[in-house]
Amino acid sequence: MSAVASSALRIATPEGVVFSHKLATPTSRCLAWAVDATAITGVSFFLSRLCAVAGFFSVDIANFLTTVLYFVVSVAYGMILEWRWRGQTLGKRLFGLRVIDVQGLRLQFPQIALRNLLRPIDSLPILYLVGGITAFWTRSGQRLGDLAANTVVAHESYWEMPDLEPIAPAKYNSLLAYPHLAARLRRLASPEAVGYALRAVAQRDRYSGSGRVDLFREIAEYFQSLVRFPAEALEGLSDEQFVRAVLRAIYNPSVSAATPGVGTHGPAIIVRGVLGG
Repeated sequence: MSAVASSALRIATPEGVVFSHKLATPTSRCLAWAVDATAITGVSFFLSRLCAVAGFFSVDIANFLTTVLYFVVSVAYGMILEWRWRGQTLGKRLFGLRVIDVQGLRLQFPQIALRNLLRPIDSLPILYLVGGITAFWTRSGQRLGDLAANTVVAHESYWEMPDLEPIAPAKYNSLLAYPHLAARLRRLASPEAVGYALRAVAQRDRYSGSGRVDLFREIAEYFQSLVRFPAEALEGLSDEQFVRAVLRAIYNPSVSAATPGVGTHGPAIIVRGVLGG
């Protein structure tokens, strides 16, 4: 039995913000893989019927094409979906799993390509025996493809309420006048972006005047690209004030209740140090 196995991946930043991701269990990964295998088999079967036409000329050619197409589909399936859906396939999406970088960085296509190219090796000799044994003995449940790509499979992130009083004291929040938009913002915003905003607000006094303005403009533009609030909700708000209002809206209990599948449990962004928590 692995003596170092962990149920969560914790990523600490120099500013004191800790990202905590609950790692996927072997059971959830197997179930997700079963869904993906079914999808791959279905696509491969359809393509094999097309390859059967080559059987009129040579059965060997038809069998060769079928084998090659299955390999291509099984690898391309993971690459394409994990890239377009930010680390998810049909199976992972169904069971709330996602591939993430072990350092909390943005997942890059070369990582996705590498972990999927090594999938055939992980599947040896049958039923992912190599990958299963490797995942069993690694701390974060990584198969060979994950080790090479520096990735892990984790559950979708949820939110944990930090102490916002030191950086964003409770005041009237015009964004909360539109709870459906606030709930949509909470649902669409990535945990990494929210953590970035929290760090920016907590460390705002360390930035120069122009640098501070540019920083909060960039963050505000990101949140505004997710949800467009009416002009009256933004009237009189600077970019920095808007970011503070966004954080208050995201962590507002009423917004949590209005957002399906989001709560104050499970994997979370845990804020310590700079927020005094």
